[in-house]
Amino acid sequence: MFDITAQDIQLYLIMAPGLLVALVFHEVAHGFVAYLLGDPTAKSAGRLTLNPLKHLDPIGTLAFFFVQFGWARPVPVNARYFKNPRKGMMYTAMAGPGVNFALAALFALAFHVMVAFGVGGQNPLYAMAYYAVFVNLILGAFNLLPIPPLDGSNVVAYFLPPQAAYKFMSLSRYGFIILIGIILLGRFTGFSLVGRIILPFVRGFASVLGVPL
Repeated sequence: MFDITAQDIQLYLIMAPGLLVALVFHEVAHGFVAYLLGDPTAKSAGRLTLNPLKHLDPIGTLAFFFVQFGWARPVPVNARYFKNPRKGMMYTAMAGPGVNFALAALFALAFHVMVAFGVGGQNPLYAMAYYAVFVNLILGAFNLLPIPPLDGSNVVAYFLPPQAAYKFMSLSRYGFIILIGIILLGRFTGFSLVGRIILPFVRGFASVLGVPL
């Protein structure tokens, strides 16, 4: 069972705005780039909106707090509308993490502005900006993992021969099971998906942005 304290709840509330922005903009970016490339599916489904109710998955959102990875409702994309389906899927996939990294930079800028004006850690806005940097970096890095159906898998698939790409992406149906398996394996072997792969990337990117981890 999870032992949640009042301090944990306070931290979750501070992290929530950054997570909300990260998940919503991530999905909208997918749909918007697909739309620019000729696919109207996301727009027709009402997903080119910043209304979080259109994008959030309750379980996926809670998972982010408890197991350090989460998800939103995937934006529907129909690659048949693209002139070059494989390239279109790669660009569409890259849009989500790309927006998260851009948001991390914007929140880092807000963080530095507040530091310059003497706003400290006791200010909720300072804390929200700080955690929003890392939420966006974690979400962006996690989605770049080459595990179907994460965004990184579409990038890898673009560089594979067509038949190999098809077989690789067919693993999407097992993606969630694979991720859970990796996490559970880490509990027994000490190999942490977040600690060994994602955290070093996040720490490096945060260092470039000048935000201490």
